[in-house]
Amino acid sequence: MNTAKPSRILRGGQAILGARRARQRTRFVAFIARQLDEIAPGTVRVAVAPLTINNRPRTWVELIDASDRVVSTAADQCRAAFGLLSRAFPDADWSRPRVYDTRTGRLILDEPTTPAELGNTMPEADQ
Repeated sequence: MNTAKPSRILRGGQAILGARRARQRTRFVAFIARQLDEIAPGTVRVAVAPLTINNRPRTWVELIDASDRVVSTAADQCRAAFGLLSRAFPDADWSRPRVYDTRTGRLILDEPTTPAELGNTMPEADQ
């Protein structure tokens, strides 16, 4: 049997879909930035870290401005910012420290690292 095989790849449709996704991504990033600015004016980054206090899991949230200063420490603002990010990124693993940057729209892992010139000082690496 003869089966029809496409002889060429239609790239116009792929370009249109790519442009559409880019516009949606830009709108998403702008929307999150506006919402965070409404929660705490001047917020550029949000740092989220899990911690345990008295054997109870807690979440530490810090709202940071462009000059790396804490914008606000009000509990309701921090709760609102974390709620916004957890709804915006439902697949994120919030059991690890994360930082969201409104300028790039990226939610990245924020684990401490050791500078290379200091060498590896982690005890489990010596085994």
